[in-house]
Amino acid sequence: MAESPYSCVLWDVDGTIADASVGILRRLNVALTHFGRPAPTREELIHWIGPPMFQSFQEQAGMTPEQSSEAVAFYRTLGKADGYTTDVATYPGVPEIIRDLHAAGVPQATASSKPENQVDAIIDHFGLRPYFLATVGATPDEATLASKADIVVEALRRLEERGADTSRPVLVGDRHHDVEGGNVNGVPVIFVEWGFSDAHEGDEAAFRAASADQLRALLLS
Repeated sequence: MAESPYSCVLWDVDGTIADASVGILRRLNVALTHFGRPAPTREELIHWIGPPMFQSFQEQAGMTPEQSSEAVAFYRTLGKADGYTTDVATYPGVPEIIRDLHAAGVPQATASSKPENQVDAIIDHFGLRPYFLATVGATPDEATLASKADIVVEALRRLEERGADTSRPVLVGDRHHDVEGGNVNGVPVIFVEWGFSDAHEGDEAAFRAASADQLRALLLS
């Protein structure tokens, strides 16, 4: 039977488990045009996918916090109308790793900067609910619980609450926010290279994986 060197696994969602970029780009185009800002190109999506949208509207579109709150609310309305799973696909081989970790008795949780209701929708849509002990995401306002560091803490707390061993955790993610959020909490990070990121974003990660096979080798032996 396969075994893992880790007592539990935390998963980022966007760019790690699921590719939601098609829908994100479409909604951003509508939202930014609505607020009189230029729409991003697909190449520029790297700056939007990963951090909380409240932060991105300020950093990428030059909005004030008040304008950003309004833009996030508008963007979320679009997302709800769109359906949170429209045009979302999982990355090849990743759901199989999640299932095999569960079969090996390894507790798993999401640790995503997406609002938690959207994380739940994606996990349920792809039939992954049985393999996760907890699904953790940001609060809808992206204010109470938004930073990756805080989300990692909350994910570990919920796993402990459900009786999981969190003594040897690992976080799987694709952005520097994942690396920073893991490192600040003493959680090693496996940086996956198939998401929306520059290669250097994984420089401070404990490990890198360029393919699902490489990720599997790091998580299961």
